[in-house]
Amino acid sequence: MGEYTTIMARDGHEFQAWLAAAPGRPRGALVILQEIFGVNSHIRAVADGYAADGYTVIAPSLFDRVRRGIELGYSAAEMQEGAGYRSQLQPETTLKDVAAAQAVVKHSGRAAVIGYCWGGSIAYLCATQLPFAGAVVYYGKVSAYLEQKPRCPLLFHYGAQDPSIPAQEVERVRAARVPPAQLYVYEDAGHGFNREGSESYRPAAAALARQRTLEFTARCLAGKSAPEEREAGP
Repeated sequence: MGEYTTIMARDGHEFQAWLAAAPGRPRGALVILQEIFGVNSHIRAVADGYAADGYTVIAPSLFDRVRRGIELGYSAAEMQEGAGYRSQLQPETTLKDVAAAQAVVKHSGRAAVIGYCWGGSIAYLCATQLPFAGAVVYYGKVSAYLEQKPRCPLLFHYGAQDPSIPAQEVERVRAARVPPAQLYVYEDAGHGFNREGSESYRPAAAALARQRTLEFTARCLAGKSAPEEREAGP
């Protein structure tokens, strides 16, 4: 459904982004932020799926500042490679690319950002620094950024079996009381539970989280208030 397009950040950096159009009049725009595996087939499928739901969707290739065309699988070696690319990027630089991607889809109306893993951490920062109507964090580490005040509603998805984000860290996010926010913990899921094609994929948790994400983004992009509550989901 989507295709790559070339866009430019305000500092002159040119990079690729996967752009998928809604089949009809868009309900708004979504910016999808990658994991450390680049804009691979999974991220493109996620973008195309949300486009089919009626949104203009863009997934910027955030690793293009380091090396263009990064598309990794989920082996241990590829995970280490992706972590190496991530370590070469500073959040403030990555936010320039997210802002450029948001500008491309502004014609579709209000925009929300959805980030996975590393992209989830960036999505939280987007909520504090960029003009998004809502932000969704899938298993992103955000405890280091909790002192930064979000400007829009937030939705968090975490897996109870995630060793990289233990319950204590999730509780720090819950205790931060950054309204309005919702937080769900999926008991039978670990890190990357939405990552179809990997061993971590948990279809039931992924489907439930996606439904909650659609409900959340629909409210945010319609200008309605998201519930100011923090919940623990199955």
